Amino acid sequence: MPPLMVASSTSSSSSTASGKGDWSPTSWQSKAVSQAPNYEDEKELNDVIEKLENFSPLVFAGEVRTLHEQLARACSGQGFVLMGGDCAEAFGEFNVDHVRDSFRVILQMALVLTFGSAMPVIKIGRMAGQFAKPRSEPDEVRDGVALPSYRGDIINSEEFTPESRRHNPYNMVEAYHQSAQTLNILRAFSTGGYADISRLHAWNLDFVEQTDEGSRYRKFATKVDESLRFMKAIGVDTAAPAFTKTDFYTAHECLLLPYEQALTRMDSTTGRWYDCSAHMLWVGERTRELDGGHLEFTRGIGNPLGVKVSDKCTPDELIEIIETMNPQNIPGRLSIVVRMGADKLRKNLPGLIRAVQREGKSVLWISDPVHGNTRKTENGYKTRDFENIRSELRAFFDVHDEMGSHPGGVHLEMTGEDVTECVGGFSDVTEDSLASRYNTYCDPRLNGAQALELAFLIAERMRLRTGLPPIE
Repeated sequence: MPPLMVASSTSSSSSTASGKGDWSPTSWQSKAVSQAPNYEDEKELNDVIEKLENFSPLVFAGEVRTLHEQLARACSGQGFVLMGGDCAEAFGEFNVDHVRDSFRVILQMALVLTFGSAMPVIKIGRMAGQFAKPRSEPDEVRDGVALPSYRGDIINSEEFTPESRRHNPYNMVEAYHQSAQTLNILRAFSTGGYADISRLHAWNLDFVEQTDEGSRYRKFATKVDESLRFMKAIGVDTAAPAFTKTDFYTAHECLLLPYEQALTRMDSTTGRWYDCSAHMLWVGERTRELDGGHLEFTRGIGNPLGVKVSDKCTPDELIEIIETMNPQNIPGRLSIVVRMGADKLRKNLPGLIRAVQREGKSVLWISDPVHGNTRKTENGYKTRDFENIRSELRAFFDVHDEMGSHPGGVHLEMTGEDVTECVGGFSDVTEDSLASRYNTYCDPRLNGAQALELAFLIAERMRLRTGLPPIE
C-alpha cells in the first residue's frame, strides 16, 4: 500500500537552494518514496502533522548557516568533520547520562583530531532525530508469523506484536519531544562549562580510563594542559568562549518525510526554507533515487546535506545527484559520505573523485567506514571488525593522497557506553564476549575506547599528511 499523502499548511511554493521556484515542502509527495511507512489512518497522520507544524523548531536557521560556513571552509581543506552517535536512538534508552557520555567521547576525539590535523574539527552528533532506519525487507517472520519489520521508534516498536509493529504516526510526536530534550542537554553541555578545555581530564570515561587508550589520552591531555598554561602565562585569555564553549551540531538521516516536512519552516530573515529538525540531514544509499521523494525534498531546503554512496554508485550517477542536490555548486552544501569496504573503496572511489574534479564540483568527502563492514557471527550477532574499519579509513586517506583531494571527515556509529558490539581494537572485544553487553537496538556500535583509539589513528595519519611529528 502506498504511503498516505499529507495535508499541510506548508504547501506554498518558494524559491529554494536549487534556485527553482517549483519546490515546496510538500512537493516530494508527487514522487515515488522508498522506505515509506504504511500509515493506515489518514486522519491520525494529518492530526500529527498539524501538531508538529505548530511546535517550535528544534534548531534555528542561524545555527544552520553557521554550520554551513564551517563546512564550506572544510571543503577548501580548512576543516575536518567528526560525525558520530547511535545507529538509532530509542525511546526507552533515553537519559541524560547516555547523551552526556556520547557527547564527551566526541569531545575527546575532536581534541585528539584537532591536535593531529592542526585544523578545526566540526562536531556533529547523530543525535536528537536519528530514530528511523531503512530495512531490507518490509516484514519480519518469526515461527511462521509475519509482521511489519521494526523501522525505528519513530515509526513502530521493537516488540514482536501486531500492535507494537503497527506504523503509528503518534510516535513522531514522542520523537520530537525526546529530540527537544536531547538538544537542551547538548546545548547545556556545549555552552555551560562542561566543554571547557581546562576540564579535558574530566572527559575521560570511567571504563576508558583503565584502557591503553585511556592512558594514552591522559598523557595527551597533560601535554595540552601544559600548552594552556603556557598560553595563559603569555597573556592569552583562556577563559574566553573559544576555550570554554564549543559548537556542536546535530544530524540524522532524512528518511521519514512527513516528519521532515512538518518541521520545515521559512526563515523570516532570508525567506528560505530550512528543515528545523536538525542542522544537517543526509540521504541514505537506499533512498537516493534521482527521481525519488527524498532528493526532491532535500533539494529545496537550506540545510547542509549529505548523501551516502556505495560501490553501486557510478561517476555519472554521482554527478547527477550533485547537480540535483547542489545545482548552484555552493561550497559546504553537500557532503559525499562514502561507505564501501576497503577493497571496493580503493577500486571505486578514484573514479568518483575524478568525475567531481573534472566537473569542478564542490563537495566534502567523508568516510563512513562502518556500514560496509557489517557481518553476522556464527552465533547470530551482527558485528563489525575494528581492523576492517581501520582498513577502510586507511584506504580512504590513501586514495585522497593519490588524487590530491581533501579527506574531509569521518562518520561513525558509536556510543560513549561500555558496550561489546564491535570486535577488536585494544578493548579486546571478541566474538565470545559480544553477548556480555550487546545493547544496540539496531546495528553494532564502537564503544568509547574503540572510538578513541580510532581518533588517535586518524590523528596520526593526518599529522603524517601535514608533516607534523607523531603524537607521543
